[in-house]
Amino acid sequence: MSEEIEGVVQGHREGHGFVIRDDNESDIYIPANEMRAVLHRDRVRARIVRTDRKGRPEGRIVEIIERPPHPIIGRLLQESGVWLVAPEDKRYGQDILVPGGAIGAAKTGQVVVVELTEPPALFGQPVGRVVEVLGEIDDPGMEIEIAVRKYGVPHEFSDECLALSKKLPDKVRAMDRKDRVDLTDIPLVTIDGEDARDFDDAVYCEPMRIGRTKGWRLLVAIADVSHYVQTGNAIDVDAYDRATSVYFPRRVIPMLPEKLSNGLCSLNPDVERLCMVADMVVTASGDIHAYQFYPAVMHSHARFTYTEVAAILANTRGQEAMKRQERVPDLLNLHDVYKALLAARGRRGAVDFETTETQIVCDENGRIEKIVPRTRTEAHRLIEEAMLAANVCAADFIQEGGQPGLFRVHEGPTPEKQDILRGYLKAMGVGMSISDDPQPAEFQAIAQATKDRPDAQQIHTMLLRSMQQAIYTPINSGHFGLGYEAYTHFTSPIRRYPDLLVHRVIKSILAGKRYQLPALPTPGEAEAKLAKRLASRVAAPTKQLAQRTQRVSREMQAWEAAGLHCSANERRADEASRDVEAWLKCKYMREHLGEEYSGVVSAVTTFGLFVTLDQLYVEGLIHISELGGDYFRFDEMRQELRGERTGIRYTIGTRLQIQVSRVDLDARKIDFRLVHEGEDAAASAPRSAKSTKSAKARQRNAAEEQPGRGPRSGSEEAYAAQRAGVKRSKTASREAGNARRKEQRNAGAKQAAKKAARKGRR
Repeated sequence: MSEEIEGVVQGHREGHGFVIRDDNESDIYIPANEMRAVLHRDRVRARIVRTDRKGRPEGRIVEIIERPPHPIIGRLLQESGVWLVAPEDKRYGQDILVPGGAIGAAKTGQVVVVELTEPPALFGQPVGRVVEVLGEIDDPGMEIEIAVRKYGVPHEFSDECLALSKKLPDKVRAMDRKDRVDLTDIPLVTIDGEDARDFDDAVYCEPMRIGRTKGWRLLVAIADVSHYVQTGNAIDVDAYDRATSVYFPRRVIPMLPEKLSNGLCSLNPDVERLCMVADMVVTASGDIHAYQFYPAVMHSHARFTYTEVAAILANTRGQEAMKRQERVPDLLNLHDVYKALLAARGRRGAVDFETTETQIVCDENGRIEKIVPRTRTEAHRLIEEAMLAANVCAADFIQEGGQPGLFRVHEGPTPEKQDILRGYLKAMGVGMSISDDPQPAEFQAIAQATKDRPDAQQIHTMLLRSMQQAIYTPINSGHFGLGYEAYTHFTSPIRRYPDLLVHRVIKSILAGKRYQLPALPTPGEAEAKLAKRLASRVAAPTKQLAQRTQRVSREMQAWEAAGLHCSANERRADEASRDVEAWLKCKYMREHLGEEYSGVVSAVTTFGLFVTLDQLYVEGLIHISELGGDYFRFDEMRQELRGERTGIRYTIGTRLQIQVSRVDLDARKIDFRLVHEGEDAAASAPRSAKSTKSAKARQRNAAEEQPGRGPRSGSEEAYAAQRAGVKRSKTASREAGNARRKEQRNAGAKQAAKKAARKGRR
């Protein structure tokens, strides 16, 4: 009798699923017939019953341990007199039956939130009731309404929080100025994007002498949110629950109520505001010679945009500079200290890859007008270096103060990723590699040495992918990417809860007190997932480490929980934002089906190529079976697909001509078809050569042999799950799926009718 294994169910849109094991071993495949009794995200106990020819485990569900009370979002439909909700997240795999009296005010076709009243069974569908009507699928902003519920993003402030925020003053009072440094005469300015509404940082710089050498005094003033948001009050509870502001195209879900985020705490021009200041002395070589923190009251003397500042720095006698003559010398001082800090960054060996970020521009109805690249100017870099300097000083201050707090930790690449990167660099003939204990300077050196190569983008992408994600933790182990021994987040307390905690710790140290965290809620699903992922990085503890761990105080455990919570909610916000952007891009590309574009391969996988379009900055997949009449093998070392017969190679950076062939809004996926040279893009019928059919069949068989997984994180894994294991044509698969759903609905309808008949007899 095989052992029983605990884990979380990961559904798949094709009907089958997986159990993601708690012990981080290989996922257990669950066939479609077993999945009918469980739902995506259920915690279960499973038993492995067999392994397939590739050695992958297949199992059956033994017990449902926990069914998380997550609402399900979907469209309300009526078929053969039966009401049902088709989940928007297809990983749920089953429609939910809704009794006629449980639909409320919802109408056919509307997007609703449904709460389960009866769980699924092997021979019966789940039953639920409508608890919220979101509206029509094409309503402006519907994609955001879906995403915040799908990912559990808190989007409504509690009544207690709103009531408390209304009691706050509208401006700085005389009593608020007590024990603060008066900086109202210092010409601090804010520099932000054109569309910014909350301003949480202001800067000022002036030259000064440091002994016999020149230097600068750099002031970074940050909104003093901690003065108004007291530990443990209603506003603080809501802010902790959110942990971060979430940014969508045309909408922001803020961490703090608007009265604080856009009003009382925002460093708006020409009004007094409370702030916490990092007052730094920077040498000509870019080193921070001295610093101090203190609470202050300030008066922003100007609100600049990045575009304005970049124009002024480029031409100090130009039109933009003439409008701001009084502030031009201050901006030039800021530029000088920025160049010194940048030089120190280079000596430190911090990793600095240039990447293209995009911005979605929508019309009043929420439809995409265009997708444009965000230009990173000297003004962006200037503010970035000033904020980095303040954050480093904050981390050092907390360490020197001897109190626990949250650090922003970015560890080096794992041994597995190091091996992959070394093999890749060798295969690409780079002539440089990384050591057994790699330092950020090694990555930067490789980036610099390869920046003029035709495949520079491919190499830089692999360097980035070898690194880990940064987290918040009270255990400082440095920031690998930035090359800092200690680093934290101090500069954005309006939109990040860790920054607010850092402010409180700094104030406590200044006051000679010890900051106590408020009572924290029980960690949720997002934290549990991240904790499991982080645990996989750590080797088995030694006896000495186990003894030390037992002595860790409850205080440190509370800080670890806070860091885990903030890190997990940061991931959640990113996932929700990506989901909305993917939705918008899919809706946009539906209007361009059949059109031809040029693009660049941005990722290579066992199942195909991801291509990013040049003008639209939209990514889609060319499935491996669509690459022509050859059989392609994936070379992991070179990150390329190579044709067995022709020798054709596709790598990151390869330029291609494609045709938009399919858009799946539900799955947030876009499929491309490769357009070969001399081929008419409109002639999308497949070539009839036998070799083409044979190669495609072999390619699909090869795809089936890849380990199947549900969509977990990242577009590659999501597509791998979608494409691997496909044993029928797309049409046959859809027909089988429709038949299966119809059978389930009919069975559910019969079951509902029998229940009604029994009630009638009683």
